[in-house]
Amino acid sequence: MHIHAIHPLTHDTVVDLAVSAAAAARRYCTAAERIVAQNLIDQNGRVDPQTLNREQRRLHGLAWIATTVETLAQTASWANSLKNSATLGQTEALIVMIGFGEYLGQLVGGLPMSPNEIVRPGELGLAADATALQSDPAVAVFLASGNVAANRAALTAELRAGHRPDETPGDDTLDMIRDQFRRFAAERIAPQAHAWHLADALVPDEVIAEMSELGVFGICIGTEYGGLGLGKLAMCVVTEELSRAWIAAGSLGTRSEIAGDLIASAGTPEQKARWLPLIASGEVLPTAVFTEPNAGSDLASLRTRATPTSTGWRIDGNKTWITHASRSDLMTILARTDPSKPGHGGLSVFLGPKPRGTDIDPFPIETMSGSEIEVLGYRGMKEYEIAFDGFALGAEALLGGGEGQGFKQLMQTFEGARIQTAARAVGVAWKALDLGMRYALERAQFGKPIIQFPRVSDKLALMAVETIMARELTYFAAREKDSGRRCDVQAGMAKLLAARVAWSNADAGLQIHGGNGYALEYEISRVLCDARILNIFEGAAEIQAHVVGRGLLARHREANAAA
Repeated sequence: MHIHAIHPLTHDTVVDLAVSAAAAARRYCTAAERIVAQNLIDQNGRVDPQTLNREQRRLHGLAWIATTVETLAQTASWANSLKNSATLGQTEALIVMIGFGEYLGQLVGGLPMSPNEIVRPGELGLAADATALQSDPAVAVFLASGNVAANRAALTAELRAGHRPDETPGDDTLDMIRDQFRRFAAERIAPQAHAWHLADALVPDEVIAEMSELGVFGICIGTEYGGLGLGKLAMCVVTEELSRAWIAAGSLGTRSEIAGDLIASAGTPEQKARWLPLIASGEVLPTAVFTEPNAGSDLASLRTRATPTSTGWRIDGNKTWITHASRSDLMTILARTDPSKPGHGGLSVFLGPKPRGTDIDPFPIETMSGSEIEVLGYRGMKEYEIAFDGFALGAEALLGGGEGQGFKQLMQTFEGARIQTAARAVGVAWKALDLGMRYALERAQFGKPIIQFPRVSDKLALMAVETIMARELTYFAAREKDSGRRCDVQAGMAKLLAARVAWSNADAGLQIHGGNGYALEYEISRVLCDARILNIFEGAAEIQAHVVGRGLLARHREANAAA
């Protein structure tokens, strides 16, 4: 089954239409920014945080519109690059047709912000603009002939025949890196991942040692400090492949990513020289110690204190949801150094060395204690609550050597961390598709493989389409970061969409398994649990939407001021 059976289009024409439809979608997004800004920006050009909180649905609706539009634009860019390199095939053209048909349909009909929150054009004052978008000639083609049954069946047939969507980021080095890590993940992680998950075991030390030798922990650290210096796009490729085997493998590098970014961007020369080589080599495993029991995303309300002493600093307070805390060697601790300054102003980051723990004694130091938090998924590193009681640090532990810079320093790392989380989500989405496809081919009901039933085939087709679209949005954010441009909005968009796709794919994959998917012995049960956390950590979906929405309003305000 080919596209021309639905609509007489060549593959190149599909791409040309996609580029045109993406441009129309951008015009729609511009209208959304203007209308929402009129409601949320006052006459003096200010945005009141209380107004944004009260109007979350409107602000977050704008964020989802912009995320969807950027996803369409990056999918069109991907397809156009394939067209220009003469590598555009049937599989890719079908992905464009289905993806544009679905996401354009969501823009004009209703966007899912969560499973039970659908934002529609009318409630944002966009009914007329949605009608105009729907009437655009290129958009109309996709709405009529894009996400239709025959195209979905054709894409599933392509996947069954072994055709996989083009995955090269356009760089031979990155292609080699992907091949290397795909082999490693398939040989050393995937075969044991489910057993490790069921046993709630740590990723074995020998596997971490092998990952260190491959350079996992120093991908973005400069070569002058023993890292690979390859940038965020390379980090995405590595993370995607490791997470496709098991999210824990892809997540081992997250804390090194955060610590490396913090130290490289804000550390003193001495801090860089001391810690970056050790992190890059994997000799030192960091952990991020930011969250507190009553302050999840509200970092301004942190209560953990850092008090000056004659030799440095004393840390007192409680932290929670600290990943890989026991086996780590270095903590990046966010604490309040100036209690007289409310909010973000009195916060500082500290680099706190600690001894590695064991199962019997997870925190072998008198001034620090902790207890494990048992979790549904995202295992392999373990989560902890931690209490500091006079934990001592030297004066050199203050990141950058200056107080009160912690929040600013941390914000600089969130772009990279959220891009890395989006890449983890893409890997999990691939794993759900892999498991769903395999089961649908092997499981027979009523005398035939269940993949032959349209509702199963449709799920697989949309899983493949959305994974590619989330991947391209993630790669776009990584390229923006690598270019040196500010990309908090793009990183937030990538994390927002990729986390939704990972969960949707995991849920669809389990549904394909039926009752067996609910059994612990089947891997899809693990993937479902792993996927669920992606909408929560590194900024919950609601926080991401708020970040994106605020960024869009700021961009709109700056554009108006310049005009």
